[in-house]
Amino acid sequence: MDRDSLDKLFRLDDRVAIVTGGSRGMGRAMVEGFALSGARVVVASRKLEACEETVRHIESLGGEALAVATNMGNLEDVENLVARTVDRFGGIDILVNNAANALAFPFGEITPEGWEKSFNVNLRGPVFLIQHALPYLERSPHASVINVSSAGAFLFSAYIHMYAAAKAALLAYTRSLAAELAPKKIRVNAIAPGTIDTDMVRNNPPQVQESMAKAALMRRAGEPDEVVGLALYLASDASSFVTGATVNIDGGLVQR
Repeated sequence: MDRDSLDKLFRLDDRVAIVTGGSRGMGRAMVEGFALSGARVVVASRKLEACEETVRHIESLGGEALAVATNMGNLEDVENLVARTVDRFGGIDILVNNAANALAFPFGEITPEGWEKSFNVNLRGPVFLIQHALPYLERSPHASVINVSSAGAFLFSAYIHMYAAAKAALLAYTRSLAAELAPKKIRVNAIAPGTIDTDMVRNNPPQVQESMAKAALMRRAGEPDEVVGLALYLASDASSFVTGATVNIDGGLVQR
């Protein structure tokens, strides 16, 4: 290791990164981190206005970004996201499946519509996004897929059992695709966040938010920016010998 190699270790210069759910919370923090590390970033989320505002912010930081309105439950949107990215930037090097929903139903009251909405966004959309991006990831010398799962995939998850089940299935896909795509030099890893101070957490009553935060060994919620270092590690050459891994970033929630 020399100074030049060390300086380049976490750099993403000239790489193209798609981040779903990229207009707020952890997704926006990752978009900012990737852009500041030299990547050209694609901000995907359901609301175009939020994506465009994030792009303006990235441009104010000196970065280059594209906004693409994308509902991960709609496979046409998923395909369009890849097409728009390639049309603008010519390829794909990094793919972060971050968009999610956490529909809550007491068991006994699950509806087919709720089930479909939950699994389409949390599992089907991410899997098909990787598949649509596959030809471009194959061409990249630095291909990295990061699936954002959840500590809930490892824990008792009353009421949000569909979310937890889909996130657990996403981990199964992470392991399977890591094995299947390794010969193509595509790395596939996962992040499993615990309680992070995002809109998804803030949608809960204050007492529930407090309980969620204090459940971790560190007795607090994480901040979206605290996810950036791990995401940057998995996206960059710093993790060039890492695939099939799931890294908990949860303040010790799962361990506790």
